[in-house]
Amino acid sequence: GIWGALATGLFASKAVNPAGADGLFFGNPKQFLVQLLAVLITIGYTFVVTLIIYKVVDWLFGARVSEKEELMGLDLTQHRERAYTVLE
Repeated sequence: GIWGALATGLFASKAVNPAGADGLFFGNPKQFLVQLLAVLITIGYTFVVTLIIYKVVDWLFGARVSEKEELMGLDLTQHRERAYTVLE
């Protein structure tokens, strides 16, 4: 993921791919900056889209259970079973 994208900007070499660009370690710091910018844009995009999805789900269904259900335990209130019956 992120490391692979950044490593491309570090280790890319025209000796391996003549159609590509050299990376930072081969005298081209611009390629690393391009890769870094792409990673930052991807992180920002992912954050925004995830936030939108979360807000839609929260609006439609609610993202939390009630305080009463939380105190009773979600295994019991959501699944109608107890998770730990050994202690009873």
